[in-house]
Amino acid sequence: MPPRELDELDEYVVFRLQADSHGTSAAEIAEDYGVSPSTVRKRIARLEDEEIIRGAHLDIDYERAGYQLFTSIFCTAPIPEREALAREALTISGVVSARELMTGEENIQIGAVGRDGDDLSRINRDLAALGLEIVDEELIHNEYTGPLQWFDKDDEPETNE
Repeated sequence: MPPRELDELDEYVVFRLQADSHGTSAAEIAEDYGVSPSTVRKRIARLEDEEIIRGAHLDIDYERAGYQLFTSIFCTAPIPEREALAREALTISGVVSARELMTGEENIQIGAVGRDGDDLSRINRDLAALGLEIVDEELIHNEYTGPLQWFDKDDEPETNE
């Protein structure tokens, strides 16, 4: 499906859901924007149908959950197999993300968590068994994410039912 331009309400909905998808209701967004809750629900459904919104993701503090090590593993995969290998890497216990990189020899970045060094060693062995060449690995201290600020409107929104 070709990309489309988001209007102001779409952007506002995306911004609010990115900031807190679990604690924000369609009714709250509607009240703040000045439209009906059904309008917001229809917008959310359309954004999901168009795969602009592809799910709600939790921000996990892995250290508090008992996983002391969070690492970024840079791998090389044959270009024709890159997408399939990145998706398959997500099936490995401890792998929490996989990114396809478009430039450079290191063309897949894996995010993985483990309780100890043995967990990370197992994950590396499992990735290698898939056919990924491990090029580099970096321990991550903290990671911070937030909503895309372009979608944040400083002015009071106009009503656009």
